[in-house]
Parts: sequence; C-alpha cells; structure tokens
Amino acid sequence: MSEPKELLAEPLKLRCGALLPNRLAKAALSEQLGDRRNRPTPELAELYRTWSRGGAGTLITGNVMVDPTALGEPRNVAVPKEPDATEFKPWARSADGTETRLWVQLNHPGRQSPRFLSRQPVAPSAVPFGDRGIRSVFATPRALTGDEIEAIIDRFGVAARTVVEAGFAGVQIHGAHGYLVSQFLSPLTNQRTDGWGGDAARRRRFLLEVVARVRDEVGDAVPIAVKLNSADFQRGGFSEDESLEVVRELGEAGIDLLEVSGGTYEKAAMMGSGKASTVSREAYFLDYAAKARQVTDAALMVTGGFTSPEGMADALRSGALDVIGLGRPLVVDPALPDRLLGGEDVRAERKAPKTGIRLADSLLEIQWHTQQMHRVAAGKPVDRRLGAVRTLVRAGVADPFNAFRRVRG
Repeated sequence: MSEPKELLAEPLKLRCGALLPNRLAKAALSEQLGDRRNRPTPELAELYRTWSRGGAGTLITGNVMVDPTALGEPRNVAVPKEPDATEFKPWARSADGTETRLWVQLNHPGRQSPRFLSRQPVAPSAVPFGDRGIRSVFATPRALTGDEIEAIIDRFGVAARTVVEAGFAGVQIHGAHGYLVSQFLSPLTNQRTDGWGGDAARRRRFLLEVVARVRDEVGDAVPIAVKLNSADFQRGGFSEDESLEVVRELGEAGIDLLEVSGGTYEKAAMMGSGKASTVSREAYFLDYAAKARQVTDAALMVTGGFTSPEGMADALRSGALDVIGLGRPLVVDPALPDRLLGGEDVRAERKAPKTGIRLADSLLEIQWHTQQMHRVAAGKPVDRRLGAVRTLVRAGVADPFNAFRRVRG
C-alpha cells in the first residue's frame, strides 16, 4: 500500500490537459486584502508568495467579485467595470519560481451583501433572510430582471478572461454557501417562474450559462472549477438529489474540477457538522463525494475536516475524490503541504482561541485566521500565541456583520 506522502505527491491531469503538481490544494479563504478601490494589493501577492512556497499544488484565491458594485465584504477584490489585466499581474506572478498553480475564485454575493455596502442587494427573488439577526445586517434583496441576469453572466466571463490574461492558471466559480449562484439553485431563494426558475432545470440554468460563458472567454486549455453545495441543509431548500443532477450536468458541460461543500449563512454545514461516520474519516462531505463520483468524470475536491496524512491518504485511496482541500490549516502553517509531502506525521490544525460564548467564538474563528493572514501578508510569522482578547480588540468587538458570518470562501 502506498505511503501517504506518495499518494499526496501524485500529479493529476485534468480534463482540459492541465496538470496539478500534487493532490493538495488551498481552498478559498477571504483574505480581506483588497485596497480601497477593491484592487489587488502587494500584501496579497506576498501572502500567496508564501503559500506558493509552502508546497501546495494548487492555490485558490478568496472570492474575487465579478461586479465592483456588489461586494460581500469591504475589502474584497473585484474586477472593475473596465478591467485592466495588468492590475492583477503581480498577484498572478506570486507563484513564479514554483510548480504551484494559482487559480482565482469568481463570485457574486447576491443578497449576501451587507447593508453598509448595499442598501438593496439583488437576488433571483426578493426573499429576505429568515433569521432576524441576519436580516438586521442584510437588506431584503430586489429581484433581478432578465437583462440584469444576462449582464451578470457576462461579468463572470469578463472577469475570467481578465484574470487569465493576467497570468492566473485557472478559475473557480463559487456556486456554494448561499452566494448568488447558490441562490439561483435553491427553491427557497429562487421563486421565479420565468426561464431562470420554476423547476430544478431552470434553477440550474444560471450556473450552466455562467460555465459556458467562462469557457467561451478562457478557451479549452484553461481549467474551470465549480464550488458546489452538496445541499444547503434547509427544509425545502437545495437537496442532495438536485445537487447530484447539477454535478452530472456540470460534467457534461466540461468542467475540470468540482469542489464539494455545503450550507449557507443560515446553516453553515461547512463549518464541521455531518454524520459521525464522515467526520471520523476526516472529511465533512466524503459520503456525498462518493455519490458524485458515480455521475461525473470531473476531478473531485473535498475541503473540510482533514487532519492527518493517513486520513488524507485514505480518502484518496477510497476513489471518492482526487484533491485534498485545506483552508485554515494553511493559515496556521503555510508550509504544511511541504511537511505532508515530506512524510512528516503532522496534524492539520484549525487553531483559534475560545471564550465559551458562541457569538464571540464565531467572530474569533474568522478574525483569528484573518489576522494571521494579514501578518503573513506583511512578512511576519504566524502568531500562535494570539489570544482571544487581543483578537477581539483588533477586530472591533462591535462588528455585528462578522460576529455571525461564518463562511469565508
């Protein structure tokens, strides 16, 4: 039986012909390192330079917004209305001198744009959040017109072309965690009766047209990934059966990689819930990935829950997935992939201080890792001793948006 390091080091050839150097990938994390115009900064390039030297075969950026007027967070990077690829080149070149492939995650927040950024966000339908606390932060959205939907599809294509021209090796379309694509897929948030909703086939039309437009813009040789919910874990919402049908159609549409996730702001399954059997195997969505394997030939990536080299190797041996996704563990230890590939018996850690107060700990989980990314981006080492008080003071305790927001990529 192959050693974990041998399995993790094995290259992977994608459908489009692109080669991933190994089976370890950094999943998207919201870096919050755009400038005041929402352009990439030198700090972003420094952060990804550090990660690229840490050994992961693929790095997927935090969500880059396709519309600068629709932001999920204040310091999101966004592709401007009149894009200039040269603004993105220093970030794209941060992996130069390594084998690492740097991909951009493209996203539109839809209704998940807070009031202080969007007084009236847009969505498939004018459906507010059900949770009263979340409603206090996010305004009821306005339903998109047909022309506006087409324009957003165009924006995905323009954004993809821009980042590929800048030198990024691939793109990922964010179709999970309750953002706009996910909103189109769910019957809870898509209550349209036109060509963009009304049944499952029409609800997935938006995603499929985004994929087609992106492919038209980047060509056949550039890998396209989609991050998709296995389900949104809400009664009457996007179900596992519907999700598997989307997986089948995405495979037929020619995507190269599917990253499996799940949940929304209201039900954050990606943060660690799941069947005990799945959690014991160190992967939150491994059961679903095994089902997805039956309906698509696209490569599969699972992010969340992996802690040990043997657990990662077991997941690869099972055949249910091809790529191990690691998020916050690469914040704690940017060189973790090199250590795994070197055969060290090292644990992948998600490290943050706890207070025992749920609301504070939700903020801490986000802010501790965000502040560590900012340290690395400034050329400083990770501060594992950073405690709860200092983290909260730096974050600004009176931050209701980040206090409950649990999804970061």
